[in-house]
Amino acid sequence: MVASPGGGGSPAGPGPEAVEAVRRVLAEGGAPEGLAPQVAAVLGEGADAELRADPWQLLRVAGVRPEQADGFARALLGAECAPDDERRGRAVTVWLLEQAALAGHTALEMPALTAALAQRGVPDTDAAVQSTIAEAEALVFQDALDPTAPEPAHPVEGAEDDEEGAERPVRILVGLERYALAEESLADGLARLINSVPKEDGSAEDWERAAASAKGSAAELIRATATHGLVLHTGGEASVAEPAALLEAARSLGLRAWAATHSPLGRDRFGTLLGAGRQGAAASQGAAHPGDARPHPGDARPHSGPGRPEDAAPPERTTHDQPAAEAPARPVTTVVTVAGLLSGAEGPGRDGDGAFDLDVLVVLDAPQLDVETAALLVESLPDGARLVLAGDPAVLWSAGPGRVFADLLAARICPQVASRTPDPGPLGELVSGIGIGELNKVEAPGKEVVIVPVRDAGEAVHRTVQLVADSVPRAIGVPAEQTQVITPGHGGAAGTRVLNAALKERLNPGPGRFGGFDPGDRIAYSPTPGRTIPGHVVGADAEGLRLRCGGEDVVVPKERVEQSVRHGWALTAHQAVGGRWPAVVAVLPGDAAQALTRPWVYTAFGRASRHLSVVHGADQALPRAVLEIPAKPRTTRLPTLLATPTAT
Repeated sequence: MVASPGGGGSPAGPGPEAVEAVRRVLAEGGAPEGLAPQVAAVLGEGADAELRADPWQLLRVAGVRPEQADGFARALLGAECAPDDERRGRAVTVWLLEQAALAGHTALEMPALTAALAQRGVPDTDAAVQSTIAEAEALVFQDALDPTAPEPAHPVEGAEDDEEGAERPVRILVGLERYALAEESLADGLARLINSVPKEDGSAEDWERAAASAKGSAAELIRATATHGLVLHTGGEASVAEPAALLEAARSLGLRAWAATHSPLGRDRFGTLLGAGRQGAAASQGAAHPGDARPHPGDARPHSGPGRPEDAAPPERTTHDQPAAEAPARPVTTVVTVAGLLSGAEGPGRDGDGAFDLDVLVVLDAPQLDVETAALLVESLPDGARLVLAGDPAVLWSAGPGRVFADLLAARICPQVASRTPDPGPLGELVSGIGIGELNKVEAPGKEVVIVPVRDAGEAVHRTVQLVADSVPRAIGVPAEQTQVITPGHGGAAGTRVLNAALKERLNPGPGRFGGFDPGDRIAYSPTPGRTIPGHVVGADAEGLRLRCGGEDVVVPKERVEQSVRHGWALTAHQAVGGRWPAVVAVLPGDAAQALTRPWVYTAFGRASRHLSVVHGADQALPRAVLEIPAKPRTTRLPTLLATPTAT
């Protein structure tokens, strides 16, 4: 079982005595004393003694680099400190594997790992890896290059020994245990779905009638889901109507069908789409069934699990600051976020066996599933459940390690339905072209796409503020609060930090008296690494910074504000995945040229639903990225695990 990130109550932090003991060791070694709470939390009980015995354990703290840990070790150990110290070799090996995970890899091939160790000054790289494996700080795997090839026959007794020629070619990989277990658990769970018989819930004729009432690829999706436990669906923004049609069809057959999205913005958008479809269906039946207010099968309802009754629009969530009693009624839908579903804060709850209390789960934004999240979802599905993974394969991959959706598409172990619904208008034409490596000039009579050339980063910041605060509201009719700025990174002369500072000064000036924030500031809240929830600051008190995110109130303790809350007028494309805004200003400064890839451009430009302004200072780097630079490859074991006989 893979541990749920953020599930359950948070463990108590280290006590003040433990932090103070670690602080003394850090001071003795010349390391920043401010790291003491993090070190105490990461190393646990006896952290000070462990750090003194092995100073390179400092590398386990996020943000610490090998050269900094080396300096700390020299100060503590003196003449005993040496580059070939076994403790150093193990710590640097684990650090490299953690860095690889941050880049999306679930494991590293042995040659890549030893080469990286050599670059970090480890004299005997093989010994460092073997020591790390022996201490169970990493695992080693021998994966067949062709898992479908038969095992070589054993040589007959007395025959000439040709063992070397009989071996299957393999690649040797090294990975951290948590990701290895997640990938293996995911492969096993997917095999269970593929090989199990979906719950009998309606006759084949019922499913066929539901498919016949749908159109195009939506009908294909319904037919595939009728008879399979796992189905993949691909398409752009307009294609989400097809999973919506599937969800409604399943519910019409009496199934408990739920959808899960990557972000609250996606949840609310999909919930609105479902509500519009259901209202249309009700209107068409109104003459025959006046006043019919019966609940739809599978509608959100109270449950005995943790959290409130779950739907896409909880009663306390209102629009335009209207009181709850005066807010327009919104349709009840069974749409949740993935994080809320796993934690139990949203969704149908769990049955007596600990599985989700549902029959069909449609996961939107599937490319954002990392291996740990995907494993948790699949593990939690009951026998006989149907899982549909839907998403756009051209967007940026998950922030966490793995490329689950891409690996599944490549494995071809289950039905795949490719949507034939094109994204409409000039924006749809532009983004669709980018997806296939073409940066086309599109006709935009309604100013749907505007290019704003700039000479340098300073001008890029100035024009961005001008667009958000003045030009887009005046010319397009989209207010500043509905316009999202997207830029390649946090740093640099036109990164999120600089842009947010400039936008705050123009749109919500203030002293930043609450840890740099003021009421009304737009923010990006990251409750866990890789997950971003847009919102705004409500205020602050002794409990912490008070936010409104995704229609819910959030209190961030003072000590966590710096690491989990940023200003949010400007986001990176990774932070913006899963959301859409009426207007987007994509900022491409010249110093960000190296960060541009086709998936980045596709994702950033595709966040706009009505208008896109491109603040363009990257010159030829933009068309080159679209034409020549695909997603960076990730090393994962899932394709091999899916191809083995036990996983199919």
